[in-house]
Amino acid sequence: MKVAFQMDPITGVNIDADSSFRLAEEAQARGHSLFFYTPEKLAYRSGRVLARGHDMTLRRVRGDHVALGGEREVDLAELDVVWLRQDPPFDMSYITTTHLLDFLAGQTLVVNDPFWVRNFPEKLLVLTFPELTPPTLIARDLDTIRDFRRDHGDIIVKPLYGNGGAGVFRLAPGDGNLASLHEMFTGINREPLIVQKFLPAVSKGDKRIILVDGEPAGAINRVPAEGETRSNMHVGGRPEQIGLTDRDREICAAIGPLLREKGQVFVGIDVIGDWLTEINVTSPTGIQELERFEGMNVAGRIWDAIEARVAG
Repeated sequence: MKVAFQMDPITGVNIDADSSFRLAEEAQARGHSLFFYTPEKLAYRSGRVLARGHDMTLRRVRGDHVALGGEREVDLAELDVVWLRQDPPFDMSYITTTHLLDFLAGQTLVVNDPFWVRNFPEKLLVLTFPELTPPTLIARDLDTIRDFRRDHGDIIVKPLYGNGGAGVFRLAPGDGNLASLHEMFTGINREPLIVQKFLPAVSKGDKRIILVDGEPAGAINRVPAEGETRSNMHVGGRPEQIGLTDRDREICAAIGPLLREKGQVFVGIDVIGDWLTEINVTSPTGIQELERFEGMNVAGRIWDAIEARVAG
């Protein structure tokens, strides 16, 4: 197949951790040809969705992991698969790329389906399953947030469309910084905040479960660094091997059919204790850590699902 990756510059990725690199590496091993472009090189012109980028060949050599051909323009409708893999923030630039990629429907398989990536971003999709999530508030109004805090005491405040643990704050009872944090966030953008009841179980880890076409492939546990509330590996969280509990499987069984129906082939969900906190569909991570811990080919399972969709 002819496969394109829409992502941040591949020259700068960590080949030992980056999930996009691992997906592209597996595609290459299966004989698929690879094309790379960055989101700003995507364009719509007179009914065609075009991208300026490079043919690429990968090798697992640190510092010398990619060879790029000369820049050329391709009509994405002539390819078999396009991967939507740039990292958030989930801003209007990101949203616009999903609108442009929508025009490929019925011609080229876009993974994950951009219509539902746009309409089900990670911190909002969980709201579809209130019985699985901790008490959660989406609001911009300070008095509304204060009311929620009075009800739940210990809370987490974070930007609705952030990623990688950036801008995540815990406000324990008695912490006087809520108004200041609200002032800071509302001064940066016009978006509401997401506020959740703090889950003490996070001290034991924030579990990332990878689902492939709605089915759980496995999990890794991300343990916060000492003195940290956040467990994201971007901010020093430590990955550990962990299995799936009955509650994890219950959560996956509840959300899996919707993910499969909406074309979300590769998804990473976050579970703290018994509670689902995020459903990551934009550019989920964790493939390489899970493969190392479990000795499985997760990227292969993802490509099996994609190849079946293309063939079907």
